[in-house]
Formats: sequence, structure tokens, C-alpha cells
Amino acid sequence: MNDANPPSPATVDRPALRRVAGSVLVGTTIEWYDFQIYGASAALVFAPLFFSGADPALATILSFATFAVGFLARPLGGRCDGPLR
Repeated sequence: MNDANPPSPATVDRPALRRVAGSVLVGTTIEWYDFQIYGASAALVFAPLFFSGADPALATILSFATFAVGFLARPLGGRCDGPLR
């Protein structure tokens, strides 16, 4: 497509648009569910499992720090890997 002449609404393929919207909805739902499970695991499991030698409060903060690093690294991965696909 030429950027100078965007498609008019009459030429948009509605079934394809619905399929894209459904795929986005499913992908986003799965991604946020994954982060929900990871966040609950970081709060309840990771601190005693991976940071057992540290103070319990510090262990919880460190487990949430791993969660934060994963969350903040997502845009960087999208920026690096996005153009490849």
C-alpha cells in the first residue's frame, strides 16, 4: 500500500479486521494472565525458595525486583525483535 493513499473504509476487509482484533484480545489476555501468575508466585513462592538466606522482607523485595525487571524489559524486547517478524 502507498502511504499517500490510505485505504478508504469501504475497502477494509471486515472479517480480516475481526480476526486481527480477536487475535490481539487472546494474546493480550494470555500475556496478562501470565504476569498475574508470575506476580503471585513472586509474592508467595520466590522469596523463600530463591532468597532463603536473606531477611524475609528483603527476600520479598528481591523477588518483586525480578518481576519488575521482566516487566520493564518487555518494551526493549519488542523494540529489538519487533522488526524481525
